Amino acid sequence: MKLQFEGNVSDLRAGIELLAKEIQFVEAQDGIPVLVESSSGTLEVGLDQGKGYIRYGHKHQFFRGLGLFVQHARKGLPFQHRETQQFDTVGPMFDLSRNAVLTLDSFKFMLRKMALMGMNTVMLYMEDTYEIGEEPYFGYMRGRYSPAELREIDDYADQFGIEAFPSIQTLAHLEEFLKWEPVKEYKDTKGALLVGDQKTDQLVERMIDAASAPFRSRKIHIGMDEAEELGRGKYLDLNGFTSRFDIMTAHLDKVLDIVRRRGLKPLMWSDMFLKFASTDGSEHYDTETQIPAEMASRIPKDVDMVYWDYVHTEREDYEKLIAKHRPLGCNLVFAGGVWVFNTFGVNYGLSLNATDIALQVCKEQGIREVYATMWGDDGMESNPYIALYGLQFYAEHAYATGKLDDAQLAERVKFCTGIDADAYLQLKYLDETPGAEPDNRKQSNPSKFLLYQDVLLGLFDKQIEGLDIAQHYAQLEQRIRSSRVQEAELDYIFEVPEKLCGVLKRKSEIGIALKQAYDAKDHDTLRHIAVEVLPQITEAVQALRAAHRTQWLRMFKPFGWEVIDIRYGGIVNRLDTASMRLLDYTEGRIGQIEELEQERLLYSSSNRFNQKGLGWCSYYYRMASPNVFFHVLNPF
Repeated sequence: MKLQFEGNVSDLRAGIELLAKEIQFVEAQDGIPVLVESSSGTLEVGLDQGKGYIRYGHKHQFFRGLGLFVQHARKGLPFQHRETQQFDTVGPMFDLSRNAVLTLDSFKFMLRKMALMGMNTVMLYMEDTYEIGEEPYFGYMRGRYSPAELREIDDYADQFGIEAFPSIQTLAHLEEFLKWEPVKEYKDTKGALLVGDQKTDQLVERMIDAASAPFRSRKIHIGMDEAEELGRGKYLDLNGFTSRFDIMTAHLDKVLDIVRRRGLKPLMWSDMFLKFASTDGSEHYDTETQIPAEMASRIPKDVDMVYWDYVHTEREDYEKLIAKHRPLGCNLVFAGGVWVFNTFGVNYGLSLNATDIALQVCKEQGIREVYATMWGDDGMESNPYIALYGLQFYAEHAYATGKLDDAQLAERVKFCTGIDADAYLQLKYLDETPGAEPDNRKQSNPSKFLLYQDVLLGLFDKQIEGLDIAQHYAQLEQRIRSSRVQEAELDYIFEVPEKLCGVLKRKSEIGIALKQAYDAKDHDTLRHIAVEVLPQITEAVQALRAAHRTQWLRMFKPFGWEVIDIRYGGIVNRLDTASMRLLDYTEGRIGQIEELEQERLLYSSSNRFNQKGLGWCSYYYRMASPNVFFHVLNPF
């Protein structure tokens, strides 16, 4: 497609040139004339009698408009499109702290997709993955970004009118820094800073300076979520018992003083204040407990509170929880999620339902700033690329007044990402298996625990007994394979899911077959499994690992891949040991296989369809074995 822009596009030029290749157009004198004009805020795009126009209020809206123009003009028919942005700020939060640190090229790729979607912000969640000059152990061997790299990300984002800003931790969630012996002076507990200490205050000041300096934005997210262990380690030894609320508010005052003196605008997670107000001091989503006036009066009002909620699918829950925040008197921001957490796939069933309701309520309640978080819990086997459908969902909601049109959403997804919407949605079935609740509302993650569980120990075998999980993965493998388009730029993101299905169709139920054959003293079946089946699983695992390695090194810095590599090695080695044990038994060298003598118990509950649906496990080491991976005498 040939286009000829008319009007002042000097400030847009760099972004136009970057997106020209992305959506395949060229600028030419004989191209379709497109008049570019600023407007009061409404985005208007159209084509009539061979002439086009893009009228926009903010820089980022132009690039959404450019994408909409090319998308519709390709059809060769006149059109008019008008929309008003419903949120002032919308964009993703990339988790850059759970091993998967996006390369600069990968980050830029995501920014181009965001620009086409019309997003205008990106939050970089960095616990210790940015450099602090006087702290060599901060982010050591973790793929941390240099100041130059962060400036390059910021410069690239700015070309599209996207505001990039840091999200750091100034209280808890600092396990990966505090694990180092040379920095023990900063440590209260395993992950929380020793607040009230002068050296800690100086560290926090350096954190804020180092994280904020590379960015144009004056915004900074100071974290402070999930700090339940605050004041219960070294702080307790030094100061005696002090309420967590008193400790946290005193520390918050210090952090905000640092931020104010630098002219920064702070945000923080709100969950700890909700927990302090709850009956037992720990419930984040208690819709009945109200924040007392005395507590609210002690919380500064010049920090934006970020209410995060990834799980609710009922309007009433969001309405109550938003109302619960109101006594704080702070500007309220919302953070939902695209569920790539603790899985190889994306829980689109839960993500889209929760997002749809949450954003509807946010619009009604006057919340003007929303984020889509993509956490990488427990090492990040997944990736933000397969969450692009979810990001598009957020973007379309941000420009829609009513319910989203599925067909229009699918058309936008295909245009902006090059991948069919249905191909993305197939990935939810990596975890939405037989036995899971509809839309996987309870976040079951069998794609992970069935891969990592040991075939001789069968920790999750009772969970899946009788559910025909192997057949589910065999069918899903075929559906993913048939949906792939080799020439598509992003086709490679389906290689790992396809090969994972190739493993799980063989491995998911093999432990059940082993136990049944062993109990029946069926030596022929046991020998067949040892000689034929387990080697086939090993071969499939090795193919999966190779695909996963290629994908990781294409998307992320290498730091952190060693963790996944070790996990794959564990699977292969345990399959080898299982083969040896089976042959030793069937050939009479041992009288029993003790692992198969053990009764199989449910992993999660006495009721298989319990509060976690099919089953959920948060940590690899608990999936792989019930035995000790590490032992900490003092967890603080």
